[in-house]
Amino acid sequence: MFGPVPSRRLGRSLGVDIVPFKVCTLDCIYCQLGKTTPKTIERKEYVPIKSVLAELKDGLAEGIQADFITISGSGEPTLNSQLGKLIDGIKKITSIPVAILTNGTLLYMQDVRTDCAKADVVLPSLDAGDEESFQKVNRPHKDISIKKLVDGLCTFRKEFSGQIWLEVFLVEGYNTGPEQIAKIKAAIERIQPDKVQLNTAVRPTAEPGVKRLEAEKLQAVAAQLGEKCEVVADFSQAHESKHVKIRAEYVLSMLKRRPCSLDDVCAGLGISSDEAVKFIDYFQQQGVIYSEEKDGIVFFRAN
Repeated sequence: MFGPVPSRRLGRSLGVDIVPFKVCTLDCIYCQLGKTTPKTIERKEYVPIKSVLAELKDGLAEGIQADFITISGSGEPTLNSQLGKLIDGIKKITSIPVAILTNGTLLYMQDVRTDCAKADVVLPSLDAGDEESFQKVNRPHKDISIKKLVDGLCTFRKEFSGQIWLEVFLVEGYNTGPEQIAKIKAAIERIQPDKVQLNTAVRPTAEPGVKRLEAEKLQAVAAQLGEKCEVVADFSQAHESKHVKIRAEYVLSMLKRRPCSLDDVCAGLGISSDEAVKFIDYFQQQGVIYSEEKDGIVFFRAN
């Protein structure tokens, strides 16, 4: 559990992370957490749901307030085979609505759709209109195609009575040409989400040289995609300060899972060594992490 953190899409979001760091079906070039380590489509109980629910229950008992409990974090949450049981458990202990941040790639599976349908809001992604762009931007597991992704989203729309807020992440030079925007629009028209939310790379990314789309161009694309479309990327300093806090939470969350060196933190989160040192120093001063040396390398671990 992490947060609550401020989210432009969900207000005050209390995060629940149910897969290990960077276990995902994709290896997106724009990911702020760095490169995917094990790329997989295997569903299993990566994180024990009972312990997650216990931690959440304790947090809520202490008076934590949020607009959404958001199942998200540092990997693809639908990979956890106990996702449905988790949502059932959350709804037994609180009336706060549940959101799922997912890349949507496993919605072609019936069991994944059944689990996700228990949520109040599902926020999947669509960053490409054809297979070539999908491979370049999202670098999927070998068994996932753009057709599977879009077909899964379409089927889920037919089965799900809640809200679908579809994020489209635009990377200059990859999926921003007129032909790509037209293909993405056609896919959106098939999927019929309740909202379309445009984003771009305003933070450090997994790959160097990933260029954001400027605000004016984002607004122009939003107009092309229709009245349901809004820009959620925020270029303001306030936005950056919010995400400094969010990155700090990710550092601590990472160190709770396993001991990491400074290089591990930098590579895993796509941040500079100076930024990582600031976060580590802060948490050491707070007494929530400690360091240990092994084979000449200093590792940091959460208490």
